[in-house]
Amino acid sequence: MSGWFQPGERLVEADLAVRFGAGRTAIRAALATLDQEGLITREPNRGARVRLITDREALEIEQVRNALERLLARTAGAQATDQDVADLRQMVAEMAERIRENDALGYSELNAKFHQRIWGIADNQTASRMLITLKSQSIRFQYRTMLRPGRTAQSFREHEAIVAAIAAHDLDACDAAMAEHLRHVLETLQWAIESQHREPPWASLHRDGPERARLRS
Repeated sequence: MSGWFQPGERLVEADLAVRFGAGRTAIRAALATLDQEGLITREPNRGARVRLITDREALEIEQVRNALERLLARTAGAQATDQDVADLRQMVAEMAERIRENDALGYSELNAKFHQRIWGIADNQTASRMLITLKSQSIRFQYRTMLRPGRTAQSFREHEAIVAAIAAHDLDACDAAMAEHLRHVLETLQWAIESQHREPPWASLHRDGPERARLRS
């Protein structure tokens, strides 16, 4: 998820043990978890590799995310307390500050926390776990989405609309605002898929170093 390993790259247990200062048993357990989460593939006598998510699968993941996030937005609208709304508004204010500072990475990190805060308000553990796995699988495609001109400002306005709907406890408006946001996310993902055929979305991140590789969408 941090961008250290590229799709198809072989993951050697001995090398990973040295890199992370962990025992081989712990490494095997971690690889088993990553396999279950769909982040790597393991083949008998061939070891593990970072799994390559296809264009089609990335789009399907976003479609499933759409349904889950709309469900959680409606639930959050029904359950949000005054403190929950205040927290969301504070996040939006911090996002505005990141935009003024032209800090795309900072905005991206806040964006992830914003969505996770909504999941927390909704308190649907099953849906939250599914969303975490889905976002982990599609993270490499999400790297490119924040590079689309104008996307950050548009995303900010969409977040404002989501908060307003939750604050009003208007469940239909919550659904509509999240649906509109995720419609644009899907459009941006399609743009990212087209652009990645010209350059892998993680290539520039590796050139810029590990800190840039921690983007979240």
